[in-house]
Order: sequence, then structure tokens, then C-alpha cells
Amino acid sequence: MLLSNQAAFLSFLERRVGRRDVAEDLLQEVLARSIERLSTLRSEEAAVAWFYQALRNAVVDYYRRQGSSARALESLARELEGGDAATPEVQHAVCECVGRLVASLKPEYAAALQGIEVEGTSVKGFAEEVGITANNAAVRVHRARTALRQKVEATCGKCAQEGCRDCSCGR
Repeated sequence: MLLSNQAAFLSFLERRVGRRDVAEDLLQEVLARSIERLSTLRSEEAAVAWFYQALRNAVVDYYRRQGSSARALESLARELEGGDAATPEVQHAVCECVGRLVASLKPEYAAALQGIEVEGTSVKGFAEEVGITANNAAVRVHRARTALRQKVEATCGKCAQEGCRDCSCGR
């Protein structure tokens, strides 16, 4: 019953979300959630009407999730904006392994750490320099920090747990 209306459902969703891939995902999601409920409806007309309402609800949920994600990224970008560049004393005291390991990261991660953490460029300024959004830059520097932290922990072990000040890992 619903399969005969699949193209119409997909078109309905695509008009509302603007992307075919997202519309297809939403349709599959609603179909999966609705299987049991649809069998209780008596007529095809009632099932189709009910399903359109389920699709509308899925679109609303999609936009809520998108808004929530955007707000979280903006918050992270603002948080990163407030970060201070490391002082020369701190830069000198930090484990030399960090400098070597930064070079082993993806080039875009290394550039994000260099620009934002070392040079003190704002997230927004870095984003403008490399031609990406501020949200993307915030995510990139967050991922770069995580990747670097994992590499330092794997390389330096106990020294990394103590903050890599006055490096004693000997590597």
C-alpha cells in the first residue's frame, strides 16, 4: 500500500528538506518506525494520511536536530575563540614529542593547530584564511586536538599523563 506511494512520499520530503539523500533517509526512518502501526489502520486512505503526518513529524525532528547541531558547533567555536595562545615559557616547557607528532597528523589538522593554538589566530580568522566556515574550523581543531592527544599518549605513555611538562619520556 505504501510502496505504490513511495515516489510521492519522497517528493514530499525532498521539497521540505531540499536534499534527496536526506529525504531518502527520512523516508526509510519513518517506514521502519511505522511498520507495526500501519497494520492497525483499516483503510489505505487512512494509512496514507497517517503516514503523511508521520513524514511531517520526521521533517520537524530533522530540523530540530539540525538546529541543535548548529548551536552546539557555534558554542564550540565561541569556546575556542576565547582560548589564549600559549606563552613562550609554556611552549618551551611542552614535550618536544608534541612538535614532532603534530607533523604526523593530517595536514589540515596540523595547520589548524599551528594557526589556532600556536599562532593564536581566532577560529573565525583561521576559517577565513583557509576558506571554510567557522563551525568547520572549530570541528577541525577539536578533531586535531583529539588526534594529537591520542598520538602523544601512545608515544609518551606516563609522561603524557602528567601533562608532558619537563618531558621525561626520552623519545
